[in-house]
Amino acid sequence: MLNLIFLLLGFIPLIYGADLLVDSASSLAKKFNIPNIVIGLTIVAFGTSAPELIVNIFASVDHNSDIVLGNIVGSNIFNILGILGISAIIYPLSVKTNTTWIEIPLCLLSAVILLVIANDQFLDNSNSSMIARIDGIILLAFFVIFIVYNIQMMKTGSFDEVVPVKSYSISKAILLIILGLIGLVIGGKIIVFYATKFAVELGISQRIIALTIVSLGTSLPELATSAVAAKKKNVDIAIGNIVGSNIFNAFYVLGTSAVIYPVLPQAMSNFDLMVNVVASLVLFVFIFTGKDRKIDKLEGYILLSLYIIYVIALVKL
Repeated sequence: MLNLIFLLLGFIPLIYGADLLVDSASSLAKKFNIPNIVIGLTIVAFGTSAPELIVNIFASVDHNSDIVLGNIVGSNIFNILGILGISAIIYPLSVKTNTTWIEIPLCLLSAVILLVIANDQFLDNSNSSMIARIDGIILLAFFVIFIVYNIQMMKTGSFDEVVPVKSYSISKAILLIILGLIGLVIGGKIIVFYATKFAVELGISQRIIALTIVSLGTSLPELATSAVAAKKKNVDIAIGNIVGSNIFNAFYVLGTSAVIYPVLPQAMSNFDLMVNVVASLVLFVFIFTGKDRKIDKLEGYILLSLYIIYVIALVKL
């Protein structure tokens, strides 16, 4: 119980640090007249993905593949099925911009790529599967393409939603970014250390801990951002935050993790990777079928129910 308590306490500096990072970075972006959807897809997504990044960096340094992969895949599944489900229940999520229609297929592509690069045994008849450093470099290359695309969108797009950001002076924003990073580092170190101890003492897989407790904890910023955006009817931000975060997680966070140290998937990891693909495919179908181009309240309940089913299956398997 003590390890669990310390594990949960680690989320306080982690989430608070991410919150400071998002507020200060968004304030800076707004001062430079960056469009709203770009803030959602990059700046806010980067800030809300910072917990996953920091946790994964520490896990990679410790050569802990279960936490590295479980945190990313678990977060991406929860982002789509859990957070978008909750957000759609609060307010229907309509796709208003042509740009977001490009991000959603890219989100699905990222899920498929993760499944492919984690299956050397099946595809190449290798003795074991590994997300090697070269795979990490390829993922980072996809991330660079995504950033270049967003820069182009920033130059040519026009968006009318207002991003709820605080107004700071440039010097204060920079100071808060530094403080936020410090909180992230402290929280990330605590979480990786006590998640490992907690799993060992309970005799359960670190993969399960990463896919549930760790991934839910690191996804709290995404939950808060999208739920508040949905309540304020800023649907571009609600969807853009999740889609951007998933792309960041798959390409940037996992890519960085694999470059630090190769990731070794478990046999059961394919189940999680398949669920990740299915979740992205369901999002694709909900958005691109029908004439309204939206996730309505009923579909929100379906997404949330699918997440609950996944967690139950995860525990039982």
